[in-house]
Amino acid sequence: MRVLFCASEIYGYAKSGGLADVGHSLAQALSKHTEVFSVMPLYAFMDKKSYQKSSIKFSVTLGGIEYKIDIYEATTQSVKTYFINSSILSSTKFMYGDERGEYTNNDIRFGIFCVSVVELAAILKVDIIHANDWHSALVPLFVKRAKSNIKTLFTIHNLAYQGIFDKSSLGRLGLEDKYFHMDALEFYGNINFLKAGIIYGDAVTTVSPTYAKEILTKEFGCGLEGLLEAYKGKLKGILNGIDETVFNPQNDAALYHAYSYETLQKKYENKKELQKEVGLKDVKKPLFIMVSRLVHQKGFDILIESLDDFLKEDINFLLLANGADGYKQALEPYAQKYKNFKLLSGYDEALSHRIYASGDFLLMPSLFEPCGLNQMIAARYGTIPIVHGVGGLKDSVHEKKTKCARGIVFSQPTKKALLLAVKRALKLKKDEKRFNEFISFNMKCDFSFEKSAATYYALYKKVLS
Repeated sequence: MRVLFCASEIYGYAKSGGLADVGHSLAQALSKHTEVFSVMPLYAFMDKKSYQKSSIKFSVTLGGIEYKIDIYEATTQSVKTYFINSSILSSTKFMYGDERGEYTNNDIRFGIFCVSVVELAAILKVDIIHANDWHSALVPLFVKRAKSNIKTLFTIHNLAYQGIFDKSSLGRLGLEDKYFHMDALEFYGNINFLKAGIIYGDAVTTVSPTYAKEILTKEFGCGLEGLLEAYKGKLKGILNGIDETVFNPQNDAALYHAYSYETLQKKYENKKELQKEVGLKDVKKPLFIMVSRLVHQKGFDILIESLDDFLKEDINFLLLANGADGYKQALEPYAQKYKNFKLLSGYDEALSHRIYASGDFLLMPSLFEPCGLNQMIAARYGTIPIVHGVGGLKDSVHEKKTKCARGIVFSQPTKKALLLAVKRALKLKKDEKRFNEFISFNMKCDFSFEKSAATYYALYKKVLS
């Protein structure tokens, strides 16, 4: 079996969020089961000289316009990655948009990507294409239009992002008007890329079992609950994992000190060094951390509402976040008012590792969370997750002693519930023996992609049978 895994971002080459981590880690884990190739766009900020130019080249035509495609390649561990390069797709400085929002030509940019993936798949003679999120959701449709024998699996990482464009996109993409109806791409007078993956994919997955159930409801369905209900027979939830070679406190070069569950004093040393680095005092105080995007989904409205009460506790709070300026502006006055709160803007991969290694508790008050990786990373580094019990957070953080990971779960996305969870965390921290039991238990857990990869491989075989 030959699999082509396509995503708009892959860790090691380009990253804006968890999709990149999955694009790297799942492909690597799958390579133990079958032959896997990856493919992603070659963005303008990526250095072409870092990759080898392939002998593969071709042209694709969309809306009567021919686009020349060059292919570059690189190999990481056991997976060869191909990069789609074209004058339109690869001309923009950012992946999806600048600080003002998404690029207005994202429909044609990722349309070129999708049709190029199908062309590359035919050249590579793959059996199945695994497409991810709206950026590659047109792949199953283009496969069907080409009357190809290649099968497709489509994964929804976050239903809130759907790739919605004006009806005029149909013409630019070279798609006939027959696709503009509610049982195809039409969505309230616009076209919706994500619908293509759901309707035309041979199988559809999402990134946790609970989220697969949630998206069938109006509360979490983002307007697609009816469509997903109609196609639920081919929908499956498979919990993500993390790359335990990347996230490993025993040999993580980003840390001040390596450590394990047997040398937790070294974790404390990391905490001392980090607090010195960012300007937080009193290392004996419980350190609460967040590493997040500044978006509504992540529960920032609840957090901001709770901050005055939260920061009056005998704690320190460190937030590393990038994203919406509105939330940043709302948070900054609290960082100025309270000396025990540090707000760090932007994204820094190495710094995020040091923060995970130094925290006592991770806050994740997400309103919804398809899977979430932060809670697994934190647990891996011995930082106890405090989560709102939705989606993948419900599947991966548990109050029970025997289930990974152990943490504190609150059931309602409210200020009251969050502050009660913080009180419980403070009580746990005072019980040093029990607190360390949580840490040791979590650091022994298996958060790898091995189980997920085996499940995906079985699903590939089912689709191909």
